[in-house]
Amino acid sequence: MLLAALWITGLLAYQLPGPGWLRYLLVGLWAVFAVTGAVGVARARAGRWPGVLYGVALVASGIWWLLLTPRQDRIWADDVAQRLKVVEVDGPRVVLDNVRDFTWRSETDYDARWVRREYNLDQLRSADLILSYWMGPAIAHTLISFGFDDGRYLVFSLEIRKERGESFSALGGFFRKFEMTLVASEETDIVRTRTNARGEDVYLYRLHGMTQAQLKALFVSYLGEARKLDAAPAFYNTLTSNCTTIVYELAKQIAPGLPMDYRLLASGYFAEYARDLGVLTPGVPFEMLKARGRITDRARASHADDDFSQVIRRGVPGTGQGSVP
Repeated sequence: MLLAALWITGLLAYQLPGPGWLRYLLVGLWAVFAVTGAVGVARARAGRWPGVLYGVALVASGIWWLLLTPRQDRIWADDVAQRLKVVEVDGPRVVLDNVRDFTWRSETDYDARWVRREYNLDQLRSADLILSYWMGPAIAHTLISFGFDDGRYLVFSLEIRKERGESFSALGGFFRKFEMTLVASEETDIVRTRTNARGEDVYLYRLHGMTQAQLKALFVSYLGEARKLDAAPAFYNTLTSNCTTIVYELAKQIAPGLPMDYRLLASGYFAEYARDLGVLTPGVPFEMLKARGRITDRARASHADDDFSQVIRRGVPGTGQGSVP
């Protein structure tokens, strides 16, 4: 009864329409009833009505849950206003629309720019794991950056599709509060905004041992996800459909035997998971990989006319970008 009450409380808190005061009042009334009824049943002092009402509330909430549907037509925040579109895939040639290329001065001061980009998958040379820490050591946002022979990089990031004025809530992510979107972005946008505008702590690790065919397969898997989300919206889920689980699900298409692990949820330790799988730069202790992979200070010290992607990779093992000055 208490578990059911807790789930219904979360659903009410994040899905009830109307003004905040009314939502809080209804949530409070439900919580008082739920606790009182559960205690009464536990002490055998309540009749059958608390149990009946619990059942009715649970069934009604379940129906409500099933009727919640994701949408494409909300008033979205600027940084997720456009959907990534796969315009063309012709052999190795890929054309993408709505690649994000913002210039960020702060979280609220930026120049919005969505661009069309063309890539040759035969020129794929690398993939980097990027972890951006925003809430303690156990929680990080996971991104994958693909590098090409011409020096360009493209970053994929699964994110909540915020409405204008909305902010992320990990708890809300359990209750279908947010749709999700796949962002493809320049590193000068999606990495720099996290290090410089948001003040997050960011680490970069070169993924080792991937063949050209595996790089292509992983990239194409992201394109498949983009097509799915463009065709039909989907809810973000903090537990099952988040920025780290999508990397795992896509990687499983290349290596089906990938094991499940708690670090898929405690995403701040995802780099250790990758190390244990043997896909980080070999022959380098993890402590050194992490120390040299911390790109935060280099990103913050970079200038507008610098090659940002080269600057942040200086000294990162496996990238061939030389030592940190």
